Amino acid sequence: MARVETTSSRPYHLVIFGASGFTGQFVVEEVARTVSEGPKGDLKWAVAGRSKQKLEKVLEQAAGVLGKPELQTEVDVILADVGEPDSLAAMCKKAVIVLNCVGPYRFFGEAVVRACVENGAHHIDISGEPQFLEGMQLNYNSQAAETGVFVIGSCGFDSIPADMGVIYTRDQFRGTLTALESFLTISTGPEGGGLHEGTWQSAIYGLADRPNLKSLRRKFNWKPLPIVGSKLRHRGALFHSNEIQQYAIPFMGSDPAVVKRTQRFLAEEHQDTPVQYGAYAGVGGIGSVIKLMFAGMMFWLLVKCACGRNLLLKYPEFFSFGIFTKAGPTRKQMEGSSFQLSFYGEGYTDGQDPAQGKPNAKIRTRVQGPEVGYVATPIAMVQAALTILNEPAAMPKKGGVYTPGAAFAKTTLINRLNKHGIQFSVLMRVDGVLVVVFSG
Repeated sequence: MARVETTSSRPYHLVIFGASGFTGQFVVEEVARTVSEGPKGDLKWAVAGRSKQKLEKVLEQAAGVLGKPELQTEVDVILADVGEPDSLAAMCKKAVIVLNCVGPYRFFGEAVVRACVENGAHHIDISGEPQFLEGMQLNYNSQAAETGVFVIGSCGFDSIPADMGVIYTRDQFRGTLTALESFLTISTGPEGGGLHEGTWQSAIYGLADRPNLKSLRRKFNWKPLPIVGSKLRHRGALFHSNEIQQYAIPFMGSDPAVVKRTQRFLAEEHQDTPVQYGAYAGVGGIGSVIKLMFAGMMFWLLVKCACGRNLLLKYPEFFSFGIFTKAGPTRKQMEGSSFQLSFYGEGYTDGQDPAQGKPNAKIRTRVQGPEVGYVATPIAMVQAALTILNEPAAMPKKGGVYTPGAAFAKTTLINRLNKHGIQFSVLMRVDGVLVVVFSG
């Protein structure tokens, strides 16, 4: 069972590392909202980073936003720097769980993972970078298992809605779910929306270094997962989706890779039938398609050379048509934004042999929630941490590097998310000729 108790030498349930960053600020606020959900109704926590002044400013801002002036005096500040291993070790020795908000993770993440594994702290991040996530599995899974530490990546919008959405759909299906597609749509209010440049930086470096990701994956010597039922067909690079009634493209984030790792774990460790998965994102009408094609072409050409990458990094707003900015979205923009992830699945009803004939049942589910980057992501990250603290017996039996679905499949994380505005629901089940419709 995971170690989750605080001690005199390990006084904090949670330490938020990188609390003074753009995302870290909102994680701080979310933790402050949920202190009563900690073990026995209490949560002991601290903030960590390089600058005491900036961390105190974060607590001051959170106190003002939440109307909790006590945050400025009751929350401790820890100084730690990814360039100073001793400071990271000291931080990790004080925490049950480190919430790592320092990115891009390909540059700053491994030092924190190493410090957590070596010093007995569980590690949660919100990375959407497959190379970092899979590199940590390759390099630290065995050591984390020996020390009883959980290293759980992609616990933000990348990739809890998708990974737990697959788990949810599988659990709601009456039989054997064999294939699933998801379609993401984003809505913004009159103020518009956007993302901070940190996500843009991760995308630039990730695409530029894609050949190394392929080389990394070969080191696992993974065998192809068995295909049960009809093989899921791959859609085109751009197509009109009847499911969401707009043009769509393959989802460019880490969701497909994370879900596949989860399905591999569940198949190998629990002999579950692996679910084939395809992920897509809606891009709107023809006008949005033209913009996307132009921006995508420019991005693809510039990311291949150092001078082009420097241009992309220097002018994120220009090259992304205002989606990514150095300032990030305003709070009003966040309040008006939301997401919807619609899942369409098929499989075999109870009593039917998946090795015989075509799937005879379908299911449609949905995950919906608030703005993805700085509202939904902090909620997902904090609820993941609270799940470890409150449900250690439902976690995997040994430590290791896990995806969200692998770590939380047996927990009540989905119920926790439902209570905090990230809602999972069944919309429709079609069992043979029986159609069951649920309210959304």
